[in-house]
Amino acid sequence: MATHVTGILDENLRNSVKSAKILVVGAGGIGCELLKNLVLTGFEDIELIDLDTIDISNLNRQFLFQKVHVGRSKSEVARESALRFNPQANIVAYHDSITKPTYGVPFFKKFTLVMNALDNRAARNHVNRMCLAAGVPLVESGTAGYLGQVTVIKKGVTECYECQPKPAQKTFPGCTIRNTPSEPIHCIVWAKHLFNQLFGEVDPDEDVSPDAADPEQVGDAGQAALEAEANDEGNVNRVSTRGWATSHNYDAKKLFGKLFYDDIMYLLSMDKLWEKRRKPTPLQWDKLPDADGVVEGEELIQDQRPWTISQCYDVFAAAVGSLYKKLQGSGEDLVWDKDDKDSMDFVTACANIRAHIFGIPQKSRFDVKSMAGNIIPAIATTNAVIAGLIVLESIKILQGRLNDCKTVYLNRRPNFKNWLLVPCVLVKPNPKCYVCSEKPEICVRLNVEKTTVRTLEERILKASLNMVAPDVEIVNNRGTILISSEEGETEENNDKLLKDFDIIDGTQLNCDDFLQNYTLTLNIIHSEKLEEGVEFEVLGNPEELKKAQEEQAKKDAESAVANNEGASVSTVMENDDLVCLDDEEPKKRKVEEESPQPAKKMRAESPDIIMI
Repeated sequence: MATHVTGILDENLRNSVKSAKILVVGAGGIGCELLKNLVLTGFEDIELIDLDTIDISNLNRQFLFQKVHVGRSKSEVARESALRFNPQANIVAYHDSITKPTYGVPFFKKFTLVMNALDNRAARNHVNRMCLAAGVPLVESGTAGYLGQVTVIKKGVTECYECQPKPAQKTFPGCTIRNTPSEPIHCIVWAKHLFNQLFGEVDPDEDVSPDAADPEQVGDAGQAALEAEANDEGNVNRVSTRGWATSHNYDAKKLFGKLFYDDIMYLLSMDKLWEKRRKPTPLQWDKLPDADGVVEGEELIQDQRPWTISQCYDVFAAAVGSLYKKLQGSGEDLVWDKDDKDSMDFVTACANIRAHIFGIPQKSRFDVKSMAGNIIPAIATTNAVIAGLIVLESIKILQGRLNDCKTVYLNRRPNFKNWLLVPCVLVKPNPKCYVCSEKPEICVRLNVEKTTVRTLEERILKASLNMVAPDVEIVNNRGTILISSEEGETEENNDKLLKDFDIIDGTQLNCDDFLQNYTLTLNIIHSEKLEEGVEFEVLGNPEELKKAQEEQAKKDAESAVANNEGASVSTVMENDDLVCLDDEEPKKRKVEEESPQPAKKMRAESPDIIMI
């Protein structure tokens, strides 16, 4: 152990630090700072896991990496670099995903402490559940620009990461993306979908062609299109985007004509769409518009300079050619990557051309990258402060001072008489939490006549409720196994509807995830009236749902009287207590009683974050 530690920590604490077995999840901005802090503090038994490889864009803030390391595993290079600070440390690096079955409850139980340095909600949810199952304290952290937060999670003592509902990631109806964009983000999402349709893994839900599925909205042209398709006649939408591009050898000029002229003209034929909207203006390859008054902006760096439509044309053609060569050379679908020049150029050019067509403000390549990649600019000093706080809270845990642990916020601006760091008391577990309560239970509203077993497994249990390998049994139905985590065991159920298994309004499902040691009761609420583009709604526990439904029914009844029409019930869980961890809104907390101001509710500031 380094001599400087001897002068700072007493002997008992030094021994506790030296013997503690630590798991660090994530080797990015926070993870690099944290690993350095740990070895310099005297921690010598550390395991580090990260799935990522080093990109050149990481080097401005992840200082354990250098240019020669680009392309290598983050965890392995971080280990090598950290050992230079303390060669006596025993650091094990895993270039892997923490959600794999390899890292089950027995793996987590061998650690004294787990420290999260993650950048996504799904992995945080998983580590939270694994630590609850293993009974291991978790120090959770996150940053968002100049904001940051550290908190401690201990089963039965504090609330867990999922005790409070998080805001759902923002999605957009397909008809808005395909027919009537009105914001830059709509064009960016469309451009990312287009990338996948042309070069990536094709998803039918990401079709970019004009949508004529709602004849009431699109008028006679949309109805004619549907009838033509039913009669197997020629139709602008019958051939897939990739099929069309392949048949024309990915010719940039022809592709441009289809996407930005033919498809737009087809949209214009849907007269009802434009009764109360600004009509789009189709573009032709050989008739370039003026520069639209765009000023280059000499004071700006290249990526922050807005492009003219003419420049977008050139970038579009170059990117299509490069990506097509990559597609042919790899023999596999391409994966969109914000750090890949051709991928980023393609999305930026397509998004801005479409924005121009619909009269929407255009964005610089820098802005598009931030929005398309869900990026909040990372601040190295914020990561450093948060990494230091993680170690301080960890030391309290090793000393048995769990009651002294805090949730600490790093603010953009000092408050409470110039406090930059605001410590807040840890909150007790939420007795209604669907993860850490004694009997986790939740409701899901869906249409059993339209929802498949595959949707239940992939989109509800895995994507929304963050289960990894769920097994699902229908309650009071002779133990019918609906979903099995064993490969191929219930595969024949995937495309069947829930109603095919006699699942109705009020049916209960027992959902087990043996990897997470987690069991959940899921109550099915059948509804034929969901919002446009919504497949299901996760609504919370039955008691809250019943209360919300009663309140909503009362409002609906009042509205019906006022408007002389009925209204569908739509329950939305609203809660301001949301944790500010990278991709979320800040959380209200009671400030430390010994602070200069009386104890009160505090809410940190947060920039707008767009989730796609």
